[in-house]
Amino acid sequence: MDPLGAPSQFVDVYMLPSWGDSCEDELSSDATPEAFQEDSLRSPFLYNKDINGKLVLWKGDVALLNCTAIVNTSNESLTDKNPVSESIFMLAGPDLKEDLQKLKGCRTGEAKLTKGFNLAARFIIHTVGPKYKSRYRTAAESSLYSCYRNVLQLAKEQSMSSVGFCVINSAKRGYPLEDATHIALRTVRRFLEIHGETIEKVVFAVSELEEATYQKLLPLYFPRSLKEESQSLPSLPADIGNAEGEPVVPERQIRISEKPGASEDNHEEEDEGLGVDVSFIGSHAFARMEGDIDKQRKLVLQGQLSEAALQKQHQRNYNRWLCQARSEDLSDIASLKALYQTGVDNCGRTVMVVVGRNIPVTLIDMDKALLYFIHVMDHIAVKEYVLVYFHTLTSEYNHLDSDFLKKLYDVVDVKYKRNLKAVYFVHPTFRSKVSTWFFTTFSVSGLKDKVHHVDSLHQLFSAISPEQIDFPPFVLEYDARENGPYYTSYPPSPDL
Repeated sequence: MDPLGAPSQFVDVYMLPSWGDSCEDELSSDATPEAFQEDSLRSPFLYNKDINGKLVLWKGDVALLNCTAIVNTSNESLTDKNPVSESIFMLAGPDLKEDLQKLKGCRTGEAKLTKGFNLAARFIIHTVGPKYKSRYRTAAESSLYSCYRNVLQLAKEQSMSSVGFCVINSAKRGYPLEDATHIALRTVRRFLEIHGETIEKVVFAVSELEEATYQKLLPLYFPRSLKEESQSLPSLPADIGNAEGEPVVPERQIRISEKPGASEDNHEEEDEGLGVDVSFIGSHAFARMEGDIDKQRKLVLQGQLSEAALQKQHQRNYNRWLCQARSEDLSDIASLKALYQTGVDNCGRTVMVVVGRNIPVTLIDMDKALLYFIHVMDHIAVKEYVLVYFHTLTSEYNHLDSDFLKKLYDVVDVKYKRNLKAVYFVHPTFRSKVSTWFFTTFSVSGLKDKVHHVDSLHQLFSAISPEQIDFPPFVLEYDARENGPYYTSYPPSPDL
């Protein structure tokens, strides 16, 4: 208890300024909704004044918040000694430890409830964040999402009017702060969109170190004006989760259609032959975005369009693709793990890996695949890089056709081509070698000399150390079976 007449150390969450109130003067002159045309590109996280009014970003100790419940991040035995837990235990008093023993621990991603005891908060919601390892990133993302979602669900079930969150991903568990903040913000945002009427205030209590990251990312998920929504759109990550903010697992997204490309609810049209309306072909937003590149080149040859004008037009076209890539929900493509950054080669250049077997060409929207490539590669291609393509154990359902590759080559910015220094085509077949030769000889220029066919990992390691590549297990198994197990050191190969 505070001495009589002394100010309380606890902070009433209703006295804190909401996120929507911050920078109000700066944003008040923004465009009105009428200024945005119906076909304007909008963020998947729309400007919403009511939702922003429920959110608070506060630099301080979550244990000091006077609200219905605060969140404690702990370990599976609920005995973790991190700064958040220690402050909560100190202020709540010894009764909290006794109450925790009755819970008999808490699994990762779960949320459990105790009284607040001597805290200003009536309740404490305990949760356990995941231990982060890059190779198990998907599992860690799902577990962290479950932490935030289960806390909010428990608050809803208990009719809590306000919740104070600490940063659940403790430094001790190794979760990258920025990655974790994306999950925290989008999960809370989606919950407030669906269940906003059940809760009045959600507070993010952060440290000075964490505050800058939250200030940077909050506008992406809680834009405070239409202008800020538009400005934040290009910075959104490729994976923004599903309608509830949950990371998307591949097998939940890919569904094999009995007749790919056919409309499922129009079976009666199957026998109509040429009577079927095909006017939709080419009307997709991405199909309209590109423009007629061949026609532009013809105009150049005829002297009607200068090379500089063509380059400027190409740059505008690429920027539209890039903007679309940053606003589109590409989580289904990201979950395939077909494109990812790994280490560096022997020259210090970034290594990007493409796993052919993970690309179900007949089952996914290849325009979205192109968007995802642009989203991932845009910041990589500003410096020199190399591509490692694993053709290992691919089938006809994984082969990218020349039309798609030509489209990708035509769409991407000049920096992609200039800074690409090598393409290592691992485990090629005779057919793939022939196809590659035709494509690099007749379809595109400047790529042929950069392509190296690599029949074994032994050859690849003369250019890239094995420690610098994150291999899919089936690639290692196949290579060991065909070429024998690899070792950590090899003499330079004359083939590369």
